[in-house]
Amino acid sequence: MTEVAVITGGAGGMGLATAQILGGSHTILLSDVKEGPLDRAVEELRVLGIDCHGAVCDVADRESVRELAERAPGLGRVTSVVHTAGLSPRMGSARRILDVNAAGTAYVVDAFMALATEGFALVNVASSAGQMSGPKPTRTFALAGSDPDHMARRLHGMCRALPGKLRPGVAYMLSKSFVIWCSRDRAESFGARGARILSVSPGSFDTEMGRLEADSGSGELAARSALGRFGRINEIAEVLAFCAGDKPGYLTGVDILVDGGADARMTIRDTLAMARQVR
Repeated sequence: MTEVAVITGGAGGMGLATAQILGGSHTILLSDVKEGPLDRAVEELRVLGIDCHGAVCDVADRESVRELAERAPGLGRVTSVVHTAGLSPRMGSARRILDVNAAGTAYVVDAFMALATEGFALVNVASSAGQMSGPKPTRTFALAGSDPDHMARRLHGMCRALPGKLRPGVAYMLSKSFVIWCSRDRAESFGARGARILSVSPGSFDTEMGRLEADSGSGELAARSALGRFGRINEIAEVLAFCAGDKPGYLTGVDILVDGGADARMTIRDTLAMARQVR
C-alpha cells in the first residue's frame, strides 16, 4: 500500500526541502495557507517525478486541520507527518504567532493521532528559541489537551504585560517551548499506538524566515555558533526526513537541537552581547 507523508507549511523553506527527500519513497500531501505558492510547490515536486498533492490548510483553524487529516488516508497509508508551518516574530502579532505555532501544533497533533498506527511518526518543528531556561508555564500548556484556543489566550495574556515591541518575540519563544513540551507530553499516547512523536529545534537557517529575522538575532546567533554560519536548508531537511522515516524507530518524546553548535559555544557574556546588538 502506498505510504503517505503529510507536510504542513510545505510551499517553501524546510517543508518543501523535506518533501523532496520523502518524495522518493512516499506520496506527498503538501499543505500551506497560501494557495498560489502551494500550487507552484506541488508542480515543482511533480516535475521531479514525485507523486504530490496539495491542500490549502490554515493550521490555526481546527476545522481546516481536521479536513487535511481526513483527506490524507484517501491517498494511502499515512506513515509520516512533518509539521513545519509556523510564524517567526516578524511575521505576525503575538496573538497570531501563538494561534499558529502553539494552538496550531495542538490541532495537528490531535487530528493526526487518530491516524497513528504502528510505525507512524509525527515530527514537529520547534526552535532553539523554545529551549529557554527557567520555569515554563506548563499548567497553561496543559490546557491544550481540552482547549488549545484557551491556552493561546492565556499565553497571550502573559505577553500583553510586556512592552509592545517585545511581545512577538516572547510569544514566539513561548509557542516553540510549547511545541517541545507537547511532543514530549504526547509521547505516551502515541506510543500506545506503536507510533512516535518528537520535535526538532532548528537554530539559524538560510531560509526566507531565517533571513527575515537576521537582524533580530538569527544572524548573530549563526555567527556565534561553533560552525560560524547559517545552516543550509538541506541540512535541516535531512534531519526532519530521517526523524519522520522508519529507521529511528526508538526515537520519540525528545527534542533534537540542530543549531550548528550555538548552544555548545555560547556563554552568558555572548548572550548578553547578542541581546545588545539586536535592533
